[in-house]
Amino acid sequence: MANTQHYPAWGSLTEALRTGKPQNGISDGQNLFDQVHSNPASLAAYARAMTGHSFPAAQALAHRFPWAKYSTLIDVGTAEGGAPVEIGRSHPHLTGGGFDLPPVQALFDYVREHSLENRLQFYAGDFLAEPLPSADVLVMGHILHDWSLEVKRELLAKAHVALPKSGALIIYDQMIDDERRRNAAGLLMSLNMLVRTQGGFDYTGADCIGWMREAGFAEVRRAHLSGPHSMVVGIK
Repeated sequence: MANTQHYPAWGSLTEALRTGKPQNGISDGQNLFDQVHSNPASLAAYARAMTGHSFPAAQALAHRFPWAKYSTLIDVGTAEGGAPVEIGRSHPHLTGGGFDLPPVQALFDYVREHSLENRLQFYAGDFLAEPLPSADVLVMGHILHDWSLEVKRELLAKAHVALPKSGALIIYDQMIDDERRRNAAGLLMSLNMLVRTQGGFDYTGADCIGWMREAGFAEVRRAHLSGPHSMVVGIK
């Protein structure tokens, strides 16, 4: 994905900075995933890259959240299902799965490769157009940064509606430090959103906490996960 998708877009970084527009051929009215889903090869490459990119954060998340208090989870924008696999391997009592666009379902065989298909299943849908499935815990990893502030707020509001009382929403990303001075990886990922998406950007932990409180979450906390990754947890 770095060779075929990132490198060409970053080659036009100057144009992106001058215009504020993505540089990977996305036209007005389209989003990154229209392009990613344009053929099976690009979709498979993207999904596998997301598994690799999320792996350290998902491993940390499996051990830094009180999963024993919950029974079900849904990973929103799951791709191959890498995050629920890592969490499910460490917590055999959990059931649930991953939610993503219908063409991604064939790639969810990753779950079967890890012998977790009896506990984790694929939920097909479009989170921009449909409600989110319900579970005790909803996870959004590397999801919010793909979208504009308006869509970020819409997704958080949908998550709040989908959760039961005392349910939890976990957001993880390469969150920028609040002073915007130390987490260079988070700042560079925000530039990556500029060159590859319509309106996407990375954000600070304080930003995320504020948006989640606006969405109605009463208890919100932030914690470091792994490397440049942090999570924000909100309890309904």
